[in-house]
Amino acid sequence: MKNTLTSNQNATRRGTVLILVLIVVAALTLGAYTFSELMISEIEATSMYGRQAESRAFAESGLELAAATIGAPESSSDEFSYNNPARFQAQLMREGESERGQGYFAVVAAIESASGNGGIRFGLMDESGRINLNAIVAREMSDEDTRGMLMYLPNMTEELADAILDYIDEDTSIREFGVESDYYLDQDPPHAAKDGPLESLEELLLVAGVTPDLLYGEDTNRNGLLDPNENDGDASLPLDNADGILNPGWAAYLTVDAKELNKRLDGSEKINVNNGVLTDLYDMLLEEFDEDVARFVVAFRLNGPYEPLFTDEDSDLIAALNSATNGATLSDAEAETANAEAVNRATQGIVSDIAEGVANAVAGGGGTVTRGGMDLSKGAAGDLVSIYEMIGARVEIAIDGQLVLLDSPWANNSGDMESYLPDILDRLTTLDESSIPGRINVNQARLETLLGIPNMTEAAAVAISQNSMMDDTSPIRATAGWMLSQGIVDIPTMVTLDRYVTGRGQVYRAQVLGYFGEGGGYTRLEATIDATEYPARILSVSDLTELGRGYTSEQLSGASSK
Repeated sequence: MKNTLTSNQNATRRGTVLILVLIVVAALTLGAYTFSELMISEIEATSMYGRQAESRAFAESGLELAAATIGAPESSSDEFSYNNPARFQAQLMREGESERGQGYFAVVAAIESASGNGGIRFGLMDESGRINLNAIVAREMSDEDTRGMLMYLPNMTEELADAILDYIDEDTSIREFGVESDYYLDQDPPHAAKDGPLESLEELLLVAGVTPDLLYGEDTNRNGLLDPNENDGDASLPLDNADGILNPGWAAYLTVDAKELNKRLDGSEKINVNNGVLTDLYDMLLEEFDEDVARFVVAFRLNGPYEPLFTDEDSDLIAALNSATNGATLSDAEAETANAEAVNRATQGIVSDIAEGVANAVAGGGGTVTRGGMDLSKGAAGDLVSIYEMIGARVEIAIDGQLVLLDSPWANNSGDMESYLPDILDRLTTLDESSIPGRINVNQARLETLLGIPNMTEAAAVAISQNSMMDDTSPIRATAGWMLSQGIVDIPTMVTLDRYVTGRGQVYRAQVLGYFGEGGGYTRLEATIDATEYPARILSVSDLTELGRGYTSEQLSGASSK
């Protein structure tokens, strides 16, 4: 009996131990499984972190390449940064056994179009295609003209325009529709107006009335394209009007950095035709061009453009005198008045513009300074506003005692302009400054930007917008002179526009995507690069990664780019 009881107790113990062992094994198995799952998650997280870090390195490499390419181009194609797939499309950065392991970067920009459906290109955005807020405030323009440069922007009002300009300008005077620091100090939190140059467009969000919707419009991911969620009304953010047209916001029209280099394409100094020492100017022009060019430019500085002695008004007076001479009925008073006015015009023109120069030239010696037979001792009559003033012009000058009429070496002929304008605009300037801020690149400016340029007519702005071929690499397109050669504007208009327009700037906006061939991490950066210095300098970098990838694999491969 006792043995039987002991046996039953042993069996019970063995069963309990077995159950405990099974529980322990299950717990250990579950722990191992959980640990494995955790380790797999950690490995995947580590891998994703690594790929994200790699993608950022790819993007940063793309920025450095973009800066190096525009700062020191290795070929003529590198000088053309608008669309350069060979340099900027799907550049391999990391080899992999599969497409998933391949790492790339691409320098991407939208092809600007009214609808936002223009596709993409692989290149940079010229900041000179936008209005430089800092530069227009610094210009000596009336408040109306300065405000007018902004008034064609979408949803712009006089109040918003003046508020922006008051926020930036250095004075504390309030423009007609603007506000100054007194307004901002009453806000929560209080702050003063900047009263100085902006460092970024985002600072505009501190200006009275400016909102993110105005600054960025419907383009919430800032890729310049009309994405599906930006064209579906209130179905998803952002709220939009579903009209099939992208409202890109003011960021597509404004900048704080645009400027251009006032040097030759090879980096050497240009000749300033407004050089105050005319002997030096003549000698430089003679060495650079020939005697005809040197004589004409210096003569133009001495006497200005030739104006015919008798204008259409004078012709009427002469006709009146002829009528009186031929016995026509003309009162003595009328004849005397007409004769006096005509003689006065002729006398003033001869004495002030001709006789003095001829007398000095004939006299010779006496401390005169000459070049090319011209007396330079009286100095220049004034400075040139624009190189375009000399195109097709004439100048009257005394050379070796003889009064002669010089024709411009640059004819007012559209066919000739195509060849000589790129050359003379590369070699000559009217300014001493090494760079020129804020002129607008007519090849990349939107219509609304062109319409705001002072002295620009609507017809000319529309014609420029319709004829601007941004992928045209011809030399004339590197200047604003193609507007003249194509007959869109005449010479007097071109002279007035010259201080506001250009064909190329040297500060660029680059949007660079670092990514992998199939999935994985990505990084999207946007930077401004100043190529007016050597080496080119990256001014600012913004991380747009949180706004999304921005471009599909098909677009990046070129399958859907245009």
